Amino acid sequence: MNGEDAAPEAAEGDRRPLRTDLRPIVEAVREADAAAFVAVGDRFNDDLRYLTRFSGPDRPYALVVVPDEPVGRAVLCAPALFREQAEQEFVAAARDAAADATEDAGAELTDDTDAEFHDDVVREVRTEDVGDHAGERAAAVVDGLTDGSDESGDPTVLVPASIPHDAAVYLERAGNDLTSTDAVAVARAQKTSAEVDRLRRVQRAAVAGMARAEAVLAESGVVAADDESAADDRSSDDRRPPLRWEGEPLTTERLRREVNQALAARGVRDAGNTVIGAGPSAADLHYVGDDPIRPGETVLLDISPRGPDGYYGDVTRTFVVDGDGGWERRAYVAVEAAREAALDEVEPGVPAKTVHGEAAAELTAYGFEPNAGEGEAGFTHGTGHGVGVSLHEGPSLSGAGELRPGHVVTVEPGVYDPDVGGVRLEDLILVTDDGYEILAEYPFGIVPESDSA
Repeated sequence: MNGEDAAPEAAEGDRRPLRTDLRPIVEAVREADAAAFVAVGDRFNDDLRYLTRFSGPDRPYALVVVPDEPVGRAVLCAPALFREQAEQEFVAAARDAAADATEDAGAELTDDTDAEFHDDVVREVRTEDVGDHAGERAAAVVDGLTDGSDESGDPTVLVPASIPHDAAVYLERAGNDLTSTDAVAVARAQKTSAEVDRLRRVQRAAVAGMARAEAVLAESGVVAADDESAADDRSSDDRRPPLRWEGEPLTTERLRREVNQALAARGVRDAGNTVIGAGPSAADLHYVGDDPIRPGETVLLDISPRGPDGYYGDVTRTFVVDGDGGWERRAYVAVEAAREAALDEVEPGVPAKTVHGEAAAELTAYGFEPNAGEGEAGFTHGTGHGVGVSLHEGPSLSGAGELRPGHVVTVEPGVYDPDVGGVRLEDLILVTDDGYEILAEYPFGIVPESDSA
């Protein structure tokens, strides 16, 4: 399945407010026979932002979830100055969603359907004891909501593996036994239609940034060998002088600025994730330095902006201006074939590592090492990873588990030679009921064209 076969509702987008179904968290607490679930962090903690949809502050706050009627109760311990924002983003956004809840469950809406919160998990914000540590406040809420008693001994509290150490200490000092849970990671991996809409929108912005970069490369000029300026630009290793664009040498930093301007014009942040390498630095998976861009060398662009709702895009293309059809052409053909082989395996129920295995096998067939180590020539990373409120999250296409509808993952095979350069091609895809959808199409071709958009 390709992007043109996507369901009409996916193409139309979902403009409903973002909100998280907390029922899987409540169910995890029940299955573990625990008293509560607690997460502690700040606005940079992606688990907490996903669970609460609360976007401020940069100081720690806490979320407590317990089983209760009708399903559960969730308490956000927020700083007092952020109470109004927390009430809006955490509580109000989850209210009055009876139609959405029944629709998602496949049920018919009846006259007696009356869900105050879309997942029947009652939400509230508390700002008392704001001078105490967030972990201490969470412990007090757990104690109050569970009556502070457990006949079998100290109550068990589920926490994400990423909970800060100091918060864990406060919870344990209050008499709780902590147990790590992957319930949040599992929930984050399967995207709702509203999440997919945000991912699609930021991916379209990423593609626009790529189009700008390709146009700049296509407009760049190759300096003639007898040009007097060429001698000044030529390096000691006798490589060709840099390309020129608008009268000045083109560098990875100049190109990065053009990309980031295109992203900003579409309302997304580059978030420091506009990776551009040229020549040998194209073999550096996360290069954000400043190198001259020379003819005949690979220019690898990996653009991963973040949208206003916190969701990322991720797209990679590789270009060569005035190439001679050598290593870079062979690498490009191999990576393009690996990408197709990987996509041919994508469907629900397929083990994620099968996708990686097919990409690696294809690269092997073209003579590239499929299990190269860092700094070695060949394929040095996995074929893909999940994308959401984190740029890298589950599922991994090199890890355990099966692909499921709602998974959003990158497919990004690549080959590298630290002495020559690198080639990588990456798209962001949604696993659907019968295949996949590319969230934002972008053309392929090693030679840059100005009308690619």
